[in-house]
Amino acid sequence: MLLEPVGRNTAPAVAVAAWQALQHDANAVLLVLPSDHVIRHEDVFRALVLKALPAAQLVTFGIAPDTPHTGYGYIRSGQPSADVDGLYEVEAFVEKPDLARAQAFVADGSYYWNSGMFLFRADAYLHELEQLQPAMHQYSQQAFAQAQRDLDFVRLDAQAFAACPSDSIDYAVMEKTAKAAVVPAAGLGWSDIGLWGALADISAQDQHGNALQGDVLQHATHGCYVRAESRLVATVGVQDLVVVETGDAVLVAHKDQVQDVKKIVEQLAAAGRSEAVLHQRLNRPWGWYEGLAMCERFQVKRIQVKPGSSLSLQLHHHRAEKGTAPITNGDSELLLSENQSTYIPLGTVHRLVNPGRIPLEIVEVQSGSYLSEDDIVSLEDVYGRAPA
Repeated sequence: MLLEPVGRNTAPAVAVAAWQALQHDANAVLLVLPSDHVIRHEDVFRALVLKALPAAQLVTFGIAPDTPHTGYGYIRSGQPSADVDGLYEVEAFVEKPDLARAQAFVADGSYYWNSGMFLFRADAYLHELEQLQPAMHQYSQQAFAQAQRDLDFVRLDAQAFAACPSDSIDYAVMEKTAKAAVVPAAGLGWSDIGLWGALADISAQDQHGNALQGDVLQHATHGCYVRAESRLVATVGVQDLVVVETGDAVLVAHKDQVQDVKKIVEQLAAAGRSEAVLHQRLNRPWGWYEGLAMCERFQVKRIQVKPGSSLSLQLHHHRAEKGTAPITNGDSELLLSENQSTYIPLGTVHRLVNPGRIPLEIVEVQSGSYLSEDDIVSLEDVYGRAPA
């Protein structure tokens, strides 16, 4: 598991995967797959992968379009390969078209949806990256060479990876290389569920075309995807909507506009709002925590610590804490039971440990003038995280 200290899009991520693969096999082949796709007919996909395996080129899988979809980029195929049956040169990558162009692409027959799935030798990809994106090649290699190994994790060097240019594998390599090839893929049962509308299409639906998940009540609702994760959601007299309720936020969008959710994310980022980058529940090596309430000078958290785990030995300059658990509180070692608590004054060194065999849950109340997570001075950490 390769851990990126910062996001640098897909081209550097694949490069780091290539460096890792070459540690084990000089002839390593990478199959690069997005995590948010569905392939219903895996046997068909396996056959396509085996067909593409002998190719020397950088191979992408083009999905045979059944509708003039405007939410996907397209690949135009060129001449067939002289060496591999069913393989074609890539003549061009095309950005997401308007409806008229998408209809023309489907009618043409030589255009395919760009699936974002790739197959190539690790060394071939790195060779093309070195020719086309030398800085990306240099810094990804440096980040991997200087990485820290931690059990199953490879923690890339933060400084080198942050210096790496950020770009997608499509823009950085595939659209520029002369070695790109495409395998037309039909019969996969493929869906890109990066869009809520696509997720609605593959979900079980009622007699009114609604896909309802969680605590949902509906009346006179048709063709909607409604997902409730933490509270009751009710819909009345609506049609073709996507309604998603989570602990973080509520989204309401028309199915035809779900691709523009990114516009809301851009607004969140521009406003500096935490929802753009953080969930309400945050995972840590020792477990997780989630915010229950927050006001000007206090906040309440629910914390779960995995069996045998502990938080870092730490202190805060700006906030005090109350909690229930086995705790180091300054010079005192306290073993607190259910319904007991302790008060940790501002600036006091403390740590929470779970020595038991089941998850430990506590409620923590923080009070002070500053309540953000960067008010942590980590003095000792068993997970190898750098001291703050």
